[in-house]
Amino acid sequence: MFLKIKNIPIVPWSSDKPFNFKPKVSTFSYLCFGLMLFGFGEALLLISTTGNSPWTVLAEGASNITDLSIGVATFFISIGVLSFWFFLKQKPGLGTVMNIIIISMMLDITIKFIDPPSFIFAQYFLAFLGVFLVGLGSGFYLVANLGPGPRDGLMTGLTKKTNLPIALVRGCIEISAVAVGWYLGGTVGIGTLIYAFGIGPCVALGLFLVNKLFN
Repeated sequence: MFLKIKNIPIVPWSSDKPFNFKPKVSTFSYLCFGLMLFGFGEALLLISTTGNSPWTVLAEGASNITDLSIGVATFFISIGVLSFWFFLKQKPGLGTVMNIIIISMMLDITIKFIDPPSFIFAQYFLAFLGVFLVGLGSGFYLVANLGPGPRDGLMTGLTKKTNLPIALVRGCIEISAVAVGWYLGGTVGIGTLIYAFGIGPCVALGLFLVNKLFN
């Protein structure tokens, strides 16, 4: 069962080491593809108007009190999350840097060019699609093994420390983020709950699908 996954799978295009700053073209391409899917999925949930993802709730709250765009706020929050890595003995790699840049850019670009839907069915379709794409994107860039993004590094670090399933650890992190974001004035709705409780299983499913597809 994919919900019991505790380790990141290895496929032929996975990097041999996370601190590889000259990866194969295929490895780097799948990394960027996964990060674009991740950022696009986050943006779709925001555009759905059903409620932001936990980290976007936090970014929106920070945006409200700083006048930064949501993408720029996400950029600085991602850098802040890196500070927790020291306690988990996690080290950033090329994937960590690309994560911060690509996801922040995809948020602002997608929000600029796609308008929120007016029909409720379309709104919730975007919400569920967004969560799925974030999970699938996570599967690609984590398997690339070029270093996880700030949030996923926190997830994998805590998984190693606690030996708990990835789905459970990721869910707890997302719920904590939405609580802080809501306190800062970020928008919370049904879509937020869909993301908070669905992202753990979707990340695990993404890892499972990438492993099956390339092994």
